[in-house]
Amino acid sequence: MQSISKIETLLPELRAYARSISAHAEDAEDLVQDAIERALRSDAQPSLLPELRPWMFRVIRNLHYDELRKRRVRREYSSSLARLSYEVGHTGDHARDVLIRREFEKLAPETREVLFLVDIMGMKYAEAAQVMNVPNGTVMSRISRARRALLKLVDGSDTDQKDRQA
Repeated sequence: MQSISKIETLLPELRAYARSISAHAEDAEDLVQDAIERALRSDAQPSLLPELRPWMFRVIRNLHYDELRKRRVRREYSSSLARLSYEVGHTGDHARDVLIRREFEKLAPETREVLFLVDIMGMKYAEAAQVMNVPNGTVMSRISRARRALLKLVDGSDTDQKDRQA
Protein backbone atom coordinates (compact mmCIF):
# COMPACT_ATOMS: atom_id res chain seq x y z
CA MET A 1 0.00 0.00 0.00
CA GLN A 2 2.89 2.30 0.77
CA SER A 3 4.30 1.99 -2.77
CA ILE A 4 0.92 2.96 -4.28
CA SER A 5 0.95 6.28 -2.44
CA LYS A 6 4.52 6.95 -3.61
CA ILE A 7 3.54 6.21 -7.19
CA GLU A 8 0.48 8.46 -6.84
CA THR A 9 2.82 11.25 -5.72
CA LEU A 10 4.85 10.78 -8.89
CA LEU A 11 1.87 10.57 -11.28
CA PRO A 12 1.98 14.18 -12.57
CA GLU A 13 5.70 13.88 -13.31
CA LEU A 14 5.31 10.45 -14.89
CA ARG A 15 2.51 11.69 -17.14
CA ALA A 16 4.51 14.76 -18.13
CA TYR A 17 7.56 12.67 -18.98
CA ALA A 18 5.51 10.14 -20.95
CA ARG A 19 3.88 12.97 -22.93
CA SER A 20 7.28 14.45 -23.70
CA ILE A 21 8.51 11.25 -25.34
CA SER A 22 5.26 10.08 -26.95
CA ALA A 23 3.72 11.26 -30.19
CA HIS A 24 0.16 10.96 -28.84
CA ALA A 25 -1.45 11.66 -25.47
CA GLU A 26 -3.15 8.23 -25.52
CA ASP A 27 0.23 6.53 -25.95
CA ALA A 28 1.60 8.52 -23.03
CA GLU A 29 -1.26 7.45 -20.79
CA ASP A 30 -0.74 3.83 -21.83
CA LEU A 31 2.95 4.12 -20.96
CA VAL A 32 2.16 5.43 -17.49
CA GLN A 33 -0.42 2.72 -16.88
CA ASP A 34 1.97 -0.01 -18.05
CA ALA A 35 4.77 1.41 -15.92
CA ILE A 36 2.56 1.46 -12.84
CA GLU A 37 1.49 -2.11 -13.49
CA ARG A 38 5.13 -3.19 -13.79
CA ALA A 39 6.08 -1.33 -10.65
CA LEU A 40 3.33 -2.93 -8.62
CA ARG A 41 4.29 -6.42 -9.86
CA SER A 42 8.01 -5.93 -9.37
CA ASP A 43 9.90 -7.26 -6.40
CA ALA A 44 12.86 -5.04 -7.31
CA GLN A 45 10.95 -1.80 -6.95
CA PRO A 46 12.90 0.78 -4.91
CA SER A 47 11.30 1.54 -1.58
CA LEU A 48 12.47 5.14 -1.19
CA LEU A 49 10.87 7.92 -3.24
CA PRO A 50 14.20 9.44 -4.41
CA GLU A 51 15.15 6.02 -5.85
CA LEU A 52 11.64 5.18 -7.10
CA ARG A 53 11.37 8.36 -9.18
CA PRO A 54 14.26 7.66 -11.62
CA TRP A 55 13.36 3.98 -11.62
CA MET A 56 9.82 4.76 -12.82
CA PHE A 57 11.15 7.17 -15.46
CA ARG A 58 13.46 4.42 -16.72
CA VAL A 59 10.55 1.94 -16.83
CA ILE A 60 8.52 4.41 -18.92
CA ARG A 61 11.47 5.04 -21.22
CA ASN A 62 12.13 1.33 -21.71
CA LEU A 63 8.46 0.61 -22.41
CA HIS A 64 8.40 3.45 -24.94
CA TYR A 65 11.41 2.14 -26.85
CA ASP A 66 10.09 -1.42 -26.71
CA GLU A 67 6.86 -0.20 -28.32
CA LEU A 68 8.76 1.72 -31.01
CA ARG A 69 10.75 -1.43 -31.82
CA LYS A 70 7.56 -3.50 -32.04
CA ARG A 71 5.99 -0.98 -34.41
CA ARG A 72 9.11 -0.90 -36.60
CA VAL A 73 9.21 -4.69 -36.81
CA ARG A 74 5.51 -4.79 -37.70
CA ARG A 75 6.04 -2.18 -40.44
CA GLU A 76 9.05 -4.06 -41.79
CA TYR A 77 7.16 -7.33 -41.66
CA SER A 78 4.18 -5.83 -43.48
CA SER A 79 6.29 -4.22 -46.20
CA SER A 80 8.38 -7.37 -46.59
CA LEU A 81 5.27 -9.50 -46.80
CA ALA A 82 3.94 -7.14 -49.45
CA ARG A 83 7.20 -7.60 -51.37
CA LEU A 84 6.92 -11.37 -51.00
CA SER A 85 3.30 -11.22 -52.16
CA TYR A 86 4.34 -9.27 -55.23
CA GLU A 87 7.08 -11.77 -56.01
CA VAL A 88 4.64 -14.68 -55.96
CA GLY A 89 2.18 -12.90 -58.23
CA HIS A 90 0.36 -10.40 -56.08
CA THR A 91 -2.66 -8.85 -57.76
CA GLY A 92 -3.40 -6.11 -55.23
CA ASP A 93 -6.10 -8.26 -53.70
CA HIS A 94 -6.46 -8.32 -49.89
CA ALA A 95 -7.82 -11.86 -50.04
CA ARG A 96 -4.64 -12.94 -51.84
CA ASP A 97 -2.54 -11.35 -49.06
CA VAL A 98 -4.44 -13.36 -46.46
CA LEU A 99 -4.06 -16.48 -48.58
CA ILE A 100 -0.29 -16.00 -48.87
CA ARG A 101 0.05 -15.51 -45.13
CA ARG A 102 -2.02 -18.62 -44.45
CA GLU A 103 -0.05 -20.72 -46.92
CA PHE A 104 3.26 -19.36 -45.57
CA GLU A 105 2.33 -20.80 -42.16
CA LYS A 106 1.79 -24.23 -43.74
CA LEU A 107 5.39 -24.42 -44.98
CA ALA A 108 7.96 -26.47 -43.09
CA PRO A 109 9.88 -24.45 -40.46
CA GLU A 110 13.14 -24.61 -42.46
CA THR A 111 11.34 -23.31 -45.54
CA ARG A 112 9.65 -20.50 -43.60
CA GLU A 113 12.99 -19.60 -42.04
CA VAL A 114 14.78 -18.93 -45.33
CA LEU A 115 11.76 -17.05 -46.76
CA PHE A 116 11.52 -14.98 -43.61
CA LEU A 117 15.21 -14.08 -43.53
CA VAL A 118 15.58 -13.25 -47.22
CA ASP A 119 12.15 -12.14 -48.45
CA ILE A 120 10.59 -10.72 -45.33
CA MET A 121 13.57 -9.36 -43.38
CA GLY A 122 15.42 -8.42 -46.57
CA MET A 123 18.71 -10.08 -45.63
CA LYS A 124 21.29 -10.72 -48.29
CA TYR A 125 22.06 -14.38 -49.02
CA ALA A 126 25.40 -14.11 -47.20
CA GLU A 127 23.69 -12.71 -44.08
CA ALA A 128 21.04 -15.42 -44.11
CA ALA A 129 23.77 -18.04 -44.60
CA GLN A 130 25.55 -16.71 -41.54
CA VAL A 131 22.37 -16.82 -39.45
CA MET A 132 21.53 -20.34 -40.63
CA ASN A 133 25.17 -21.48 -40.45
CA VAL A 134 25.14 -22.86 -44.00
CA PRO A 135 27.03 -21.96 -47.21
CA ASN A 136 25.69 -19.16 -49.46
CA GLY A 137 24.84 -21.67 -52.18
CA THR A 138 22.63 -23.59 -49.77
CA VAL A 139 20.65 -20.43 -49.03
CA MET A 140 20.30 -19.75 -52.75
CA SER A 141 18.92 -23.21 -53.46
CA ARG A 142 16.68 -23.21 -50.37
CA ILE A 143 15.19 -19.81 -51.19
CA SER A 144 14.49 -20.94 -54.74
CA ARG A 145 12.75 -24.11 -53.52
CA ALA A 146 10.90 -22.19 -50.80
CA ARG A 147 9.54 -19.63 -53.24
CA ARG A 148 8.39 -22.38 -55.59
CA ALA A 149 6.75 -24.25 -52.70
CA LEU A 150 4.89 -21.14 -51.55
CA LEU A 151 3.82 -20.30 -55.07
CA LYS A 152 2.58 -23.87 -55.55
CA LEU A 153 0.57 -23.68 -52.31
CA VAL A 154 -0.88 -20.30 -53.23
CA ASP A 155 -1.74 -21.33 -56.78
CA GLY A 156 -3.10 -24.65 -55.54
CA SER A 157 -5.28 -22.87 -53.00
CA ASP A 158 -6.54 -20.51 -55.69
CA THR A 159 -7.47 -23.54 -57.79
CA ASP A 160 -9.19 -25.16 -54.79
CA GLN A 161 -11.20 -21.99 -54.17
CA LYS A 162 -12.20 -21.71 -57.84
CA ASP A 163 -13.27 -25.38 -57.84
CA ARG A 164 -15.45 -24.79 -54.76
CA GLN A 165 -17.06 -21.73 -56.34
CA ALA A 166 -17.87 -23.52 -59.61
